[in-house]
Amino acid sequence: MEEKTIGYVHSIETFGSVDGPGVRFVVFMQGCRMRCEFCHNPDTWNIGGGKEYTADELLDQAERYRSYWGSEGGITVSGGEPLLQIDFLIELFKKAKERGMHTTLDTCGKPFTRDEPFFSRFQELMKYTELLLFDIKHIDNEEHKKLTRWDNENILEMAQYLSEINKPVWIRHVLVPERSDYDEYLIRLDDFIKTLNNVAKVEILPYHTMGKYKWETLGLDYPLEGIEPPTKERVENAKRLLHTEDYRGYLSNKN
Repeated sequence: MEEKTIGYVHSIETFGSVDGPGVRFVVFMQGCRMRCEFCHNPDTWNIGGGKEYTADELLDQAERYRSYWGSEGGITVSGGEPLLQIDFLIELFKKAKERGMHTTLDTCGKPFTRDEPFFSRFQELMKYTELLLFDIKHIDNEEHKKLTRWDNENILEMAQYLSEINKPVWIRHVLVPERSDYDEYLIRLDDFIKTLNNVAKVEILPYHTMGKYKWETLGLDYPLEGIEPPTKERVENAKRLLHTEDYRGYLSNKN
């Protein structure tokens, strides 16, 4: 009998509209090693928690909502950091493709490495992944450490690898006053994105405080206390510096 790979899931959203094209069945995986100061889901950090699912159990549940997806919708796996459960992702996305479902992966890229055994597993996962929502938290390595407690070198390397294999991505960047919302950093991020040939969309996600209560519930000090969301003018400035209007297509990888 085939042994089933178990995934640890934090929560599920059945009618997601902001996590990829169309209407999405969004699976939020449990576990993340990054500690982003702006994180609105710190309850996903703990590795080993969450509800256990097999790939078939999740896909059977997703099937119930398939009639709402239209031609663009599908499943998105987010987190937490889903790449921490890469073996489960491979099975889930492989079976999703067998069912004709569009697959999107939402990741910050932190687990990425070209070392084995991860790299071979990642290459296998990419065979069944049609689109990545790729979060670049900060373009500056030292500022990235302050913001997330980790450096960004392997994250940028993952972005470059995805460009090498022409895997479609939407770049996402959270705009945080006093952290990432400086023209210097936005210009550097824009320069980096221009080196990639696989970017279909660039999204600015304005920082918000809606997850602050979760920090308080968990007994954690909120690191951005007193910092307000960016103004409309600063959001528009970021869109202009990142040339978001230049990225209008949705690149679908059908290979």
